[in-house]
Amino acid sequence: MRFLRTFLVLVVLIGAVSWLSYTLWLAYQPKPLKLQGQIEAQQYTISSKIPGRIDQVFVRKGDMVERGQLIFTILSPEIDAKLAQALAGKDAAEALAEKANKGTRSQQIAAAKDKWQQAKAAAELMKKTFQRTDNLYKEGVVAEQKRDEAYTQLQAATYATNAAFQMYKMAEEGAREETKKAAEGKARMAAGVVTEVEAYAAESKVESWHDGEVTQILLHSGELAPQGFPVVTIIDMKDSWAVFNVREDQLAKFKKGTRFSATIPALENSRHTFVVSHVAVMGDFATWRATNGDKGFDMRSFEIEARPTETIEGIRTGMSILIENQ
Repeated sequence: MRFLRTFLVLVVLIGAVSWLSYTLWLAYQPKPLKLQGQIEAQQYTISSKIPGRIDQVFVRKGDMVERGQLIFTILSPEIDAKLAQALAGKDAAEALAEKANKGTRSQQIAAAKDKWQQAKAAAELMKKTFQRTDNLYKEGVVAEQKRDEAYTQLQAATYATNAAFQMYKMAEEGAREETKKAAEGKARMAAGVVTEVEAYAAESKVESWHDGEVTQILLHSGELAPQGFPVVTIIDMKDSWAVFNVREDQLAKFKKGTRFSATIPALENSRHTFVVSHVAVMGDFATWRATNGDKGFDMRSFEIEARPTETIEGIRTGMSILIENQ
């Protein structure tokens, strides 16, 4: 009886020692790495370059849109009015340029020539009159005053002839080259204004620059849209990635280009392969983790991004993703 009791005590002691040894062995074994992250994707906001009132939104939440698809339109009567002003200014500037290039009208040239001929005939008459008066003065028939008056009238007629001739030549030559260049420059400037306003008018029809799924519609028909304010938000799930915060003592396992497998619980715990595409160059102080003193320093976390090696069906932003036994 005493032998049996002693044997049972020894068995209990051996079991207790074995359990304690196994527990201590497990305690000193390296713990498997477990990380939890989340899925993120590229997000785009679709806004308008011009302020105005939302005329119509052509998409709804959940719609899949493609690059170049019309998303919404802006109603802006002010731009329509500016376009009408710009077109009118362009027409006026082009008319002035055309007038400068074509030169003086034929009727104006003919009138200037007649004025010159008229002045020329008057000068011929005054020349003969002066000659007669001068002869009479030499014979002593008329006074010197009369001769001087005739000479003055001859000079005035000569100047008038020269002036009429220059006006005729100006009419014949048309506008100066400088005037033509200035008129053409104004025409080009007016055309540029029209192009600018037309570009703004084209911005009233806003198209998507990317493929994606509509996630938010912030403004609706009839509401005022400030310049640059996001009206529709889309997310491109084809451009998605996983984000983790990794302690610096585990960072060596996640160098850029490293492949690892991870589980997405929302997709029936499906496993997928990811490749590290980015490692933060600076530790995140918001996730600074203090140790228990076993390593003698406080550890920071670094954000890493990893992209899937193949398309994952059904993936959504915000889904949890788990790494175990890495």
